[in-house]
Amino acid sequence: MTVMRTLKSSAADFTEQLKALVPVQSLPDADTIKTVAGILAQVRQRGDAALLEYTRRFDNRAAQLSDLEIEVKSLETFRRRVSPDLLEAMQEAAARIEDYHRRQKQESWRYTDETGTLLGQRVTPLDRAGVYVPGGRAAYPSSVLMNVIPAKVAGVADIIMVVPAPGGELNPVVLAAADIAGVDRIFTVGGAQAVAALAFGTETVPAVDKIVGPGNRYVAEAKRQVFGIVGIDMIAGPSEVVVISDGGSDPDWVAMDLFAQAEHDEDARAILICTDGAFAARVGESIARLLPGQERADIIRKSLQRQGVVILVDDLEQAADIVNFLAPEHLELAVADPDGLLAGIRHAGAVFLGSYAAEVLGDYCAGPNHVLPTARTARFFSPLGVYDFQKRTSLVQCDAAAAAALAKTASVLARSEGLIAHALAAEYRLGRDNTD
Repeated sequence: MTVMRTLKSSAADFTEQLKALVPVQSLPDADTIKTVAGILAQVRQRGDAALLEYTRRFDNRAAQLSDLEIEVKSLETFRRRVSPDLLEAMQEAAARIEDYHRRQKQESWRYTDETGTLLGQRVTPLDRAGVYVPGGRAAYPSSVLMNVIPAKVAGVADIIMVVPAPGGELNPVVLAAADIAGVDRIFTVGGAQAVAALAFGTETVPAVDKIVGPGNRYVAEAKRQVFGIVGIDMIAGPSEVVVISDGGSDPDWVAMDLFAQAEHDEDARAILICTDGAFAARVGESIARLLPGQERADIIRKSLQRQGVVILVDDLEQAADIVNFLAPEHLELAVADPDGLLAGIRHAGAVFLGSYAAEVLGDYCAGPNHVLPTARTARFFSPLGVYDFQKRTSLVQCDAAAAAALAKTASVLARSEGLIAHALAAEYRLGRDNTD
């Protein structure tokens, strides 16, 4: 490989080399933390005045307060500015995403145990969710669909979208996607100030219960600082893909799948794990031949040089072990028996089975969510889904007999912890003389 470095699982120091691939988790630089904290404090204290001030400063936009909200009823005008082909693609993607996410919706349940106690779980949607969407010339309609549709399916009554409009520029594709997804209100604000407005509320922007959606380092840091006041989806790191190949794929397909990840930015990570050294070399030839023709060739090259890795392994079992350690955001199983290999995979954000299931299909229209855990957090995190916009409330109901059956156990445990009032609250249900 001329661009990506190669590791061999047979090397004596392979374990150390593998550990070195794990991205170092660290807080943002002190200046970013301080800047964001100041913005949050100002918006919390001064509301709309601070929000408008930061919008004018950071977005270079001579906006008035009345300019910040886009009326949802006006979104049809933006749809008419989108090409029919793109509009049709967004509608098709939205339908597939909705169909997939409807299968995730959790329902309430109840049962009565042997004591006669009714126990259950009530599932309800969040009241209000905030969706951050990058704006300006950047057009990420898929981000709108992936973040808004699960909230809609969950039954969230009020979905607030914020999108920056630098220089007053509005992206019709993003706004058309918002119309398709069913956003309830849209504010043209961005950055840490938009996160602050969603978290604390201002005179104009309502406070939400959860904030989701991607953004720059200031947005990510703002989400980190307001977590606990509101819920957030996750703090995402650079995007990543691992492709496992047994040598039976088209090397050009593998090369393009690696490019698709690497073109995000120079920190994106593309890894090929392969049991066939000769095939890995053919992928290297494909990379060398195809790379010069890529529109984002410079970014791809730098990404592959800095973060790209080829790992040569003895067998697929070893490949699965490596994947379980890396816990990647995206995993392609480009092998003859993907289901057989899947049985050994425990940690991955999304798995694509077989050579035809390109990761890019999941980015846009397959159906599952493309908001996925990065930087090994797939060990304990899941993709964004309907369940992120639902909350669960426990239910307990007792009659006299059921209370009597449980009160003695509760009393004994409470007294063991020295919480006598807890014990008495249970014992009172027994109807005994509770003088203590």
